Amino acid sequence: METALTRLAGVRYPIVQTGMGWVAGPRLVSAAANAGALGILASATMTVDQLREAIREVRSRTRAPFGVNLRADAADAADRVQIMLDEHVRVASFALAPSPELITRLKEAGVVVVPSVGARRHAEKVAAWGADAVIVQGGEGGGHTGEVATTVLLPQVVDAVRIPVVAAGGFFDGRGLVAALSYGAAGVAMGTRFLLTSDSTVPDAVKARYLAATVRDVTVTRAVDGLPHRMLRTDLVDTLERSGRIRALAHAARRASGFRRLSGLTWRQLVRDGLALRHGKELSWSQVLLAANTPMLLKSAMVDGRTDLGVMASGQVAGVIDDLPSCAELVGRIVKEAEEVLAGLERLRDVR
Repeated sequence: METALTRLAGVRYPIVQTGMGWVAGPRLVSAAANAGALGILASATMTVDQLREAIREVRSRTRAPFGVNLRADAADAADRVQIMLDEHVRVASFALAPSPELITRLKEAGVVVVPSVGARRHAEKVAAWGADAVIVQGGEGGGHTGEVATTVLLPQVVDAVRIPVVAAGGFFDGRGLVAALSYGAAGVAMGTRFLLTSDSTVPDAVKARYLAATVRDVTVTRAVDGLPHRMLRTDLVDTLERSGRIRALAHAARRASGFRRLSGLTWRQLVRDGLALRHGKELSWSQVLLAANTPMLLKSAMVDGRTDLGVMASGQVAGVIDDLPSCAELVGRIVKEAEEVLAGLERLRDVR
């Protein structure tokens, strides 16, 4: 199933496993890559040394191409990019738009640059800066998200840029892949669907919580860090939404302290990262701290299994997923379904 994405990234199928913090580690990424998809390693929750080790572990598990997701605004972004260059990583993905200088540095070294965006104007900007492709996430997607549905946003972006567009937000099967291709996309990117596989290291209790969720159990809240954040509704979300400013600040400070010890960041660095997210937004100080240590909130669920205290980022598709296939089974099933849908459309054309 060849598209502009498969040719660009060197993978067999136009399917991307997104770089989810604490979830997209070496085991999941290598399993996705071996299945023929583009696996993306999440680096924001790793130290620089851990990133190098993780890249080497992925490479020990697969010979297929894979990528690394970076925070373009991280203080050590240049060091992380150098590791990618030293280790010959094929693709660099970004949740925030990388600078033109960073894009140029990566492209000159032969790395494929694929930022993620949530608006047409952002896609136009990174395309003008030289990005090789772009992942466009509609409001159905998990984590920080926008308000425009994928079915509205995707055709806007496809019409606006002349680089491959990968659709994200609401995809989980072969029908969705065909739909994205029909809009002009070069493939689909999926997070929640890959989180809910047997290759994912997320604790079983957390996976069970996702599988039990209905579409109505997936909510968008600003209570965690002041930004629209799609996740499962949990006790933590309810607590934060009910909390007053003083209680929320105390809660945020406790969480920030834990993340600071785990990450090795100083308080100055922690607050600086929070302020970077606060830029241009009306966030309280508790939200600044929560924004800076959201990775700790994710870790509580995705690593520690605390469904009561952790953030469980989730796309709306969690409400329609009911199994835990391996990555190989999932990708094979999606491709088979897509081929069947395409064959059905071809038969329909012949009848006409």
